[in-house]
Amino acid sequence: MADRQTSAMLRRVAAASTIGTAAEYYDFFVYGTAAVLVFGAKFFPSHDPLIGTLAAFATYAVGFVARPIGGIVFGHFGDKVGRKKALIVTILIVGLGTFVIGLLPDYSQIGIWAPASLVLIRVLQGFGVGGEQAGAVLLTAEYAPPRERGFFASLVQLGAPAGFLIPSGIFAILTAALTHEQLMDWGWRLPFLGSIVLVVVGLYIRLRTEESPVFAAIRQTKAVESRPVVEVVKQHGATIAKGVGAKLIEACTFAMYTMIVLAYGRAHGISDALLLQTIIVAVVLELITIPLAGALSDRIGRRVTFITGAVLHVLLVVPLFHAIDSGSRLAIQTVMILAISIGHSLCYAPQASLFPELFPARVRCSGIALIWQVGSLIGSGVLGLVAVKLIQTTGGSSIGLIAYVAVLGIVSTISLLLLPETAPARLGRDLHDWAAPQHGKEATEASVAPALAARR
Repeated sequence: MADRQTSAMLRRVAAASTIGTAAEYYDFFVYGTAAVLVFGAKFFPSHDPLIGTLAAFATYAVGFVARPIGGIVFGHFGDKVGRKKALIVTILIVGLGTFVIGLLPDYSQIGIWAPASLVLIRVLQGFGVGGEQAGAVLLTAEYAPPRERGFFASLVQLGAPAGFLIPSGIFAILTAALTHEQLMDWGWRLPFLGSIVLVVVGLYIRLRTEESPVFAAIRQTKAVESRPVVEVVKQHGATIAKGVGAKLIEACTFAMYTMIVLAYGRAHGISDALLLQTIIVAVVLELITIPLAGALSDRIGRRVTFITGAVLHVLLVVPLFHAIDSGSRLAIQTVMILAISIGHSLCYAPQASLFPELFPARVRCSGIALIWQVGSLIGSGVLGLVAVKLIQTTGGSSIGLIAYVAVLGIVSTISLLLLPETAPARLGRDLHDWAAPQHGKEATEASVAPALAARR
């Protein structure tokens, strides 16, 4: 009976985390799509359309700047008060912000207050998303059976592609069904206003889940760390730095293949419809390949799965831009689908188990949040600004973007080689500190156990 109850709660927690993450990433990604298609003209008017797009992406990047701050705050909150409570707050912050964007007057109506309001909402959204992924992944990972942790934790990662897929699909339908004037006038508001449905569903499910049993054990033994962010940086700063390095290639390439290519393709005469349709097909396939990659990381290890994806991204970046330059529909579709459905999945799925397994329980939420959000800021947030500027200053050349991806791919691969393998099946046992709160020397020894095991 107890096993059945635990299994049922694991399924509920995984569903709550996935749907909630989908809701929050819907909110975040719907802006990225609108930044390319609409916001340059509606909120940042300019005689040069590329300048307007650059300004829209600058606002997009502002959200990423706020994410590490949110990661610190909600990482602390998750380690002190609980994983579940942090997730309830974050979904409200991000979801309500997106709904309000759908009601905002544009530049022609209120002038400079339109982009100023958009920037403020993006900051709040970034703050909320900064605490989302760490808490959602951690809640599921701490419920999962040790030798299947890679698979179950990867289910939460489905929230990101689902959260991107829904607004992309809506915008694809809108661009096909509406005239350009209708889309620019009122059609773009529909995906933002519709986000409230996902928020309500995600909030309802999260309210019905229980707190992580690991955190409950920490609270019961009064082992909650008073300053988890300070401790995790002091004791595990090198691990955080390597984790950030590992995160870069995944954060960069997902933004590259799902948003930056829209701006690059437009500059080279490729239709938005073709690129959006290709992205949608690739992301649909990723809903299948992410759990497969998570299960693979349980069998062959987190690092080798992750490194394979990083290398594949570096190998595909030149063919991607060559395909767009050539205008070949088949080549564009083939490379983008391979890069997103295979390359990104192999990088993205193992993170959900690798990053939590690097830290002891009482500072785990803070450690994951710092890796995730600093890596996302550098890999995705900076990319939005750099990419559009490179397209503008190089006259449409892809060489700068190719170099950017190649460098991040190398950094991520080296970082992963420096991190320990943590998959329990590869170690021959579970991490002994996973559920047990540790103090002082015990915490330090527990946190390095995976590295010692990997060297044996």
